Amino acid sequence: MVSHIVGYPCIGPKRELRFALESFWDGKSSGEDLQKVAADLRASIWKQMADAGIKFIPSNTFSFCEKVLDTTAMLGAVPPKYGWTGGEIGFDIYFSMARGNLSQPAMEMTKWFDTNYHFIVPELGPETKFSYASHKAVSEYKEAKALGIDTVPVLVGPVSYLLLSKPAKGVEKSFSLLSLLRKVLPVYMEVIAELKAAGATWIQFDEPTLVLDLQSHQLQAFTEAYSELESSFSGLNVLIETYFADVPAEAFKTITGLSGISGIGFDLVRGTQTLDLIKGGFPSGKFLFAGVVDGRNIWANDLASSLSTLEALEAIVGKDKLVVSTSCSLMHSAVDLVNETKLDSEIKSWFSFAAQKVVEVNALAKALAGTKDEAFFSSNVAAQASRKSSPRVNNEEVQKAAAALKGSDHRRATPVSARLDAQQKNLNLPILPTATISSFPQTMDLRRVQREYKAIKISEEEYVQAISEEISKVVKLQEELDIDVLVHGEPERNDMVEYFGEQLAGITFTVNGWVQLYGSRCVKPPIIYGDVSRPKAMTVFWSSMAQSMTSRPMKAMLTGPVTILNWYFVRNDQPRFETCYQIALAIKKEVEDLEAAGIQVIQIDEAALREGLPLRKSEQSFYLDWDIHSFRITNCGVKDTTQIHTHMCYSNFNDIIHPIIGIDADVITIENSRSDEKLLSVFREGVKYGAGIGPGVYDIHSPRIPSTEEIADRINKMLAVLESNILWVNPDCGLKTRKYTEVKPALANMVAAAKLLRKELASA
Repeated sequence: MVSHIVGYPCIGPKRELRFALESFWDGKSSGEDLQKVAADLRASIWKQMADAGIKFIPSNTFSFCEKVLDTTAMLGAVPPKYGWTGGEIGFDIYFSMARGNLSQPAMEMTKWFDTNYHFIVPELGPETKFSYASHKAVSEYKEAKALGIDTVPVLVGPVSYLLLSKPAKGVEKSFSLLSLLRKVLPVYMEVIAELKAAGATWIQFDEPTLVLDLQSHQLQAFTEAYSELESSFSGLNVLIETYFADVPAEAFKTITGLSGISGIGFDLVRGTQTLDLIKGGFPSGKFLFAGVVDGRNIWANDLASSLSTLEALEAIVGKDKLVVSTSCSLMHSAVDLVNETKLDSEIKSWFSFAAQKVVEVNALAKALAGTKDEAFFSSNVAAQASRKSSPRVNNEEVQKAAAALKGSDHRRATPVSARLDAQQKNLNLPILPTATISSFPQTMDLRRVQREYKAIKISEEEYVQAISEEISKVVKLQEELDIDVLVHGEPERNDMVEYFGEQLAGITFTVNGWVQLYGSRCVKPPIIYGDVSRPKAMTVFWSSMAQSMTSRPMKAMLTGPVTILNWYFVRNDQPRFETCYQIALAIKKEVEDLEAAGIQVIQIDEAALREGLPLRKSEQSFYLDWDIHSFRITNCGVKDTTQIHTHMCYSNFNDIIHPIIGIDADVITIENSRSDEKLLSVFREGVKYGAGIGPGVYDIHSPRIPSTEEIADRINKMLAVLESNILWVNPDCGLKTRKYTEVKPALANMVAAAKLLRKELASA
């Protein structure tokens, strides 16, 4: 019996990769220094899995940004604007695509399926030339082999790569990306040949798009691709890996019918119906990689239940053809529970991070082979029982309040048009009002204050004084820039989601439970382990203080219930919508307290609203019903004059624009610039929108500073499809990760562009 890991976190147990990347970008270290940190991390990961007894250890899952961009580099599919002239792609071209440079913006970034991981969207067209331009997969395989570890090189499969791409600028939207299949396959064949020559015996192709609702011609592309590649598979075992959902029946038929394929991997945590398909017929002679250990959460596996599932599968495919695996890459989980020394011991016993999941996979494989670790299994049974019975988990009052929400609708009584009129009389904003999304840069001094306060090295009085001074600085800067609606900059917040979790009951936190979003961007998701409630006000003190410093409207910022749900590690012992309703009730209390304190503009961020959208269309309407309902719950009782904003970013919202309109916010700010203004296409196609909207006018994830003319051009494109009386002018997202040397000129240009267009509109 053998074990397999789909993929593993590459950021390091204490974010070593993040710090190395940022040091390199800041010019404080060399490319060689960065490569050394990366090599040490890879070696540590491979040795850890080998020591745990894993048979199929993945390589080429390490990335300096993310795996789709790595594939773009491998294929030499660099957009012409970055000036690549051939040869091996180095850091300069690679990071220009990922982050932009002084002359060109970064490529579009969006979410990886329904996760918080981001990927850089390939830009392809009929003129795209493909060539083998990054030998990373082969280099990392050889690197592991030199350490005495034989790995399974992992490649993003050719069909999924094309299906996740978009037509390049200037290419017709109707262009068939799959028509490029014959052009990319020769590069894949070169990679396969090099891997074989280096000694690889297995190769893993990740084809996660197989879980989507694909059309017949898209499914046919898989058959064509792997039939074409089959000639290069001689002497190799090939694994096709799927994850994140059930594989539809037609896709199951397609994938199991592929010739030349040695094994197929399925997510049996989120893809529970796939079990029925396997029972209905799995091809003899092929390996079944059974993903029974959850790669997307931090809960300890129910080993007894997983073992029962594996035994049922063993009866179908045979003992020699069953491989115990993770449901997906462990990159979506925190790295290592060993580094958590401050967690309550009982709660900690309920958790399993990536390193522990590796051990769980191997323990299940050994148990299936007849060498069950009884002590390990007994400890697991005790932890499962503790979690079910713990009074920390259950709060009857919260459960009743959430249950009462299910049967009724919650929305503001007055239509949005009437509310906007009342708000304009109250706020008296100019046409094309300017605002920022939320946060301002967090300087080293500010982070030091936060650390010292958390470590009780400074008093609460000293902390409040320091934060007050920072808020005052941010308010004055915005007034000097002549921004219309201000924010306090969030200097007291470590993170837009963690900050709220620290003040809600039923949630716990880690010290090093970091998860990579892409590149150096990491988050440390709080963990919802029990029923959620709000013991006291969370933001009123700081928002009220900020409002007292200015006569301009001060926008209070909250994180919405759906985003908290999707960006936290969520309890898996009750439906997600029940947890979301509990969070919504907690946020509702905060909204009402802010309004009572005199705050007239309240932003409830739902950056991750689309993120939790099920991948299968048949399941999407139910999700959209309860997550839109959750947002409405938070603000259904406020006055007409209180303006409710929300913010969404880095997802393709076009296909759910009507539910987004249905959340009934007064103003929606939304990422726009990095997605090549794709959002505006829905309004060009006739979607009517009557509330306020602020499509972002520049990309804050790039150090590049846009000119006034560039921003004005973007606003004009918006004015071509949106009424001027509903349009807001704002960046794409919060400014926390930028430097003031970038923020000040960018915002100055943004305000100047808005004023320029106000004059033009007035004269017209």
